[in-house]
Amino acid sequence: MKAWAVVAAGAPLEKIDLPTPQPSGSEVLVQVSHCGLCHSDLHFWKGEYNMGGGRIMKLAERGVTLPRAPGHEILGRVVAIGPEAQGVAVGDQRVVYPWIGCGECPACLAEQDNLCTGGPRTLGVINHGGFASHVLVRHAKYLVDPGRVPPALAATYACSGITTYSAVRKVMPLTPDQPVVLIGAGGLGLVAISMLRAVGHHNIVSVDIAQDKLEAAKAEGASAIVIGGEGVEERILAACGGAVPAVIDFVNNSSTAKSAFSILAKGGKLVLVGVAGGELTLSLAGMIFRGISVHGTLMGSPQDLRDVIAMANDGRLAPTPITEIPKFNVMQAIRDLEHGSVTGRLVLTGDV
Repeated sequence: MKAWAVVAAGAPLEKIDLPTPQPSGSEVLVQVSHCGLCHSDLHFWKGEYNMGGGRIMKLAERGVTLPRAPGHEILGRVVAIGPEAQGVAVGDQRVVYPWIGCGECPACLAEQDNLCTGGPRTLGVINHGGFASHVLVRHAKYLVDPGRVPPALAATYACSGITTYSAVRKVMPLTPDQPVVLIGAGGLGLVAISMLRAVGHHNIVSVDIAQDKLEAAKAEGASAIVIGGEGVEERILAACGGAVPAVIDFVNNSSTAKSAFSILAKGGKLVLVGVAGGELTLSLAGMIFRGISVHGTLMGSPQDLRDVIAMANDGRLAPTPITEIPKFNVMQAIRDLEHGSVTGRLVLTGDV
């Protein structure tokens, strides 16, 4: 098989040849037709993560060896199955759940592979992902029929869909008219608007530093938009009519998290999603007196993917903007995402 792979941190991806895997046991081989591009792929390409306090985590600390093909929002067709594989046949089109765990730890046994503690086998991180022509999936249970959902959109649900779904569930229950603030109106921020509307929520306030992204958020269904920058806390409070019960931070750097934390009402929840990095200083007594909570959210479970695909198929989940780009233009796609010139989600298509 062929793959666009990270060969060195920050260096242009290189097209490489790799042995095409042969599935054994319950394994399934999927030929990739669509693969979404995430900001987490940018961090992977750059080779490091800002952990706050001056600490930088390198790829090797995540158990990554190079070269490695990124890409975890994967859709394709089954081209080979192991002798023990069940529930899938050659020719089936499937969305691939990429956050595959060890299969043996308590989290994996509870079908919470995204929280695996025994050694994740994530596609696009530990194992080659959707920037390759093929991916080897450990078991058919990680494959979901997209149904009537367009392939490019369905591929994005394997990360952006389940990540926002998991984040939205963490801020619930709320009444439909209580404000939920979404920081960041990029791909995830737009998906979150659709996700909130899908569960019947109406008061959705989108915050971003780019006016064009805010206009996209308004078109997607945000009830109010707020421009970021200096004084953003006051603008959010004015738009919400006071302190807010829930904020989801899709940027999640020191500045945005601080702003988000400061506007929470008593009992409020802050859910951190993005990996821009940094740190948040908390008043421990203040956490008690205000009764607030801060949650990290790490993608979602295989069942979350099934739920999101079902929501999209029955019409509850409105589609978000998708831009398709040929896979051989992968570096241009990376640059576009890096420079913030993408509205919605980018999806790589076609041959390597």
